[in-house]
Amino acid sequence: MSREPAQAETTEITILGREYRVQCREGDRDALNASVELVERRMRDLAETTRASGERLAVMCALNLAHEIFQMQATGGVDLVPLRRRINSMQSRIEEVLSSQEKLF
Repeated sequence: MSREPAQAETTEITILGREYRVQCREGDRDALNASVELVERRMRDLAETTRASGERLAVMCALNLAHEIFQMQATGGVDLVPLRRRINSMQSRIEEVLSSQEKLF
């Protein structure tokens, strides 16, 4: 069973009070929102502890997140993005099956 890839749509996100337009596939909206929340939280924490701002703050945050990813990969950690996609796909399938079961009763 082959599926066509979901089309990307432009959506607006806000990080530290600034709005950005990004591309997001329909099925990836939850992952995008989780990513925005993570980056927002990390940037706020870094801003408080380092007093950095602007581009420097963004670069420091990106480096910290990249470092954590490499540490997880080096120690056999789990890559959460594909895992979340798989969970969302499974949840959708379960809802489809349950919906059809409700029609039987």
